[in-house]
Amino acid sequence: MARILYFDCFSGLSGDMALGALLDAGMPLDALTRALGTLALGDAHVHATRVVRAGVSATKFSVHEHAHDHAGDHQHNHRHDHHHDLPHDDHGHAGRGEQPHAHPHRTLDEINALIDRSSLSAAARARAKAMFQRLGEAEAAIHAMPIERVHLHEVGALDSIIDIAGIAFAMEWAGADRVVCSPLNVGGGMVRSAHGVFPVPAPATLRLLGGAPVYSGRVQTELVTPTGALIATTFASEFGPIPAMTIERVGYGAGDRDDPETPNVLRVLIGRAADAPHAAGDRVTVIECEIDDMNPQLFGVVMDRLYAAGALEVFYTPVQMKKNRPGTLLTVVAAPPRSGEMADIVFRETTTIGLRRYDVDRECLQREIVTVETPIGAVRFKVARRGGHVVNAAPEFEDLAALAREKQLSVKDVQAIAIAAYGART
Repeated sequence: MARILYFDCFSGLSGDMALGALLDAGMPLDALTRALGTLALGDAHVHATRVVRAGVSATKFSVHEHAHDHAGDHQHNHRHDHHHDLPHDDHGHAGRGEQPHAHPHRTLDEINALIDRSSLSAAARARAKAMFQRLGEAEAAIHAMPIERVHLHEVGALDSIIDIAGIAFAMEWAGADRVVCSPLNVGGGMVRSAHGVFPVPAPATLRLLGGAPVYSGRVQTELVTPTGALIATTFASEFGPIPAMTIERVGYGAGDRDDPETPNVLRVLIGRAADAPHAAGDRVTVIECEIDDMNPQLFGVVMDRLYAAGALEVFYTPVQMKKNRPGTLLTVVAAPPRSGEMADIVFRETTTIGLRRYDVDRECLQREIVTVETPIGAVRFKVARRGGHVVNAAPEFEDLAALAREKQLSVKDVQAIAIAAYGART
């Protein structure tokens, strides 16, 4: 069965929290240290310590760096996380609360050269470089200038290099076939930078989040950092609740802040896909309204536009309305994140002035398309299973109709031949 990794971001997401969670889930620190050591980042050391956040035991990932200032004095720089993973600088993000590191900031080309010389796998090197490219593009867009002209303080900072290269290695270690992320608690309030005070999420974080689902909870501080947003949108193929899975490993990665009520941790679940009464993602939104004053010709256009926008189902039902008028009940079924777009289309394309919207559970059989060779040609079958057992197998009508025309047979004869061929193979 497929291996699943789930990021549970009830208290946000940052690079150091993600690495801490995967270390807590069993990734060997020695393996991570060896992978990061090949980046030639100078006298930097990574550490994993056990901490407690609101009663929850978690792993705190941190970096200690020894550097020399311009006067030659030896100084010991620590990465002090305040739930953030970028230093405080002039790119619009709050950082870990420390002064900028004494090491030089690096350009994207310099970082790519470091990664190319590392012992990361080819796939991990490519993933890390792509993540840095996205981070640099976000900064360039915010400052309205070509990426080549952006002074990439954050991209070149030691913390970012370690977080991004480290997570590329860690996700490869996890070996997940499917990565799912919860909606992200981004926090709230304001974040200070050299450019001024900005609302949370910070500009780069917001740009990197893209279409990922977010919300603001009780804690009003920055909870999702740019690197955290980058991790979620790079690795997660879907966002939502915990999928049906058998949990094999659990990891908690700590941020620096210790909130007395909500554990300041990222939780990671790793396990195997499992059957469930409801398949993953089967929470849907139903949107409906009655219409009795619209040109019937418009109903076809409305349905086409709803399906084009991603509706799962659209159908019409005759109903009796006020004053004994015949009318039509329009029903739209869609994934919850698309419900707002569906409502916009209904209001724009119909004459209704109100609608109802509610969430329901939808149970679906597991489905796959199987091609069956018959004596007269190939026919695709839609095969549905429940609990691993086939409960329905139906030939695609378009394939039946095409063969019927080609062979000059009736569709029902072709259907009988196809069903017999499917039965013979099973």
